[in-house]
Amino acid sequence: MNILVTGASGQLGSTLRALTITNQEGLNFVYKSSAELDITDFESVHQELTLNDYAYCINCAAFTNVDKAESDTDLARLVNITGARNLALGCNENQTILIHISTDFVFDGYLNEPYHEEAIARPIGFYGDTKYKGERAIINNLQEYFILRTSWLYSEFGNNFMKTMIRLGNERDELSVVYDQIGTPTYAKDLATVILYIIKAHSIDYGVYNYSNEGVASWYDFAKAIFDGQGIEIDLKPIRSEEYPTPAERPKFSVLDKAKIKDTFHLSIPHWKDSLAIALKAYSKIEA
Repeated sequence: MNILVTGASGQLGSTLRALTITNQEGLNFVYKSSAELDITDFESVHQELTLNDYAYCINCAAFTNVDKAESDTDLARLVNITGARNLALGCNENQTILIHISTDFVFDGYLNEPYHEEAIARPIGFYGDTKYKGERAIINNLQEYFILRTSWLYSEFGNNFMKTMIRLGNERDELSVVYDQIGTPTYAKDLATVILYIIKAHSIDYGVYNYSNEGVASWYDFAKAIFDGQGIEIDLKPIRSEEYPTPAERPKFSVLDKAKIKDTFHLSIPHWKDSLAIALKAYSKIEA
């Protein structure tokens, strides 16, 4: 069974590659970076899918720089909407099942209770808007898809909050981090493991699913746990979002309700603190 992974050089693509380096019981993973397969070019997507008989396509390619999306709107729109549509159309023509990664940023954060899959998507930033429109492009052009909305993704690979905090913690004596944005950190390895589980289960329970680790945190809580786990001594100060203005507004509360994915696939999801401990060990091993 051939499986295409787009955006293979990003943190989720790199995590999947690390997980599938050993024998995967007849699964043949083909990893394509954005340089090797431009999902914004329909002809390239169509040719790749048509010539290689892929059973699945895991789309890890995305424009994920939330602040830069506010200014580089054309590129964000091209990758997150046009790219998603191209993959949906190509998968539809070739009977390929699409697994697409989306985000908690499709929600505005005003609900103050965990968001389930049917909650109204009302993005407050351009990044979230393009990701939601990318979801709709898939839903409108393909029947066999899994859209996995996740939150606060981090890992030992790529650029992410965990690695940034470790770097800053080693450079500075004090740091301020917002405490009034609430969500759930998600270890990319846990998300990748669920993706592989869905494939190996040959599931036909298509649709939109939420997936994050268990538990709730602010960015301040997340940062403190990272510093504690790394033994970094730093004067960490909690601040409000207004004290750290950014080009893009973030949802104040974007905790995801995961009942649907747990019930459908009988999953036990790790708590974010437990997964963070594993991620920090993996990071330390790489950096040693």
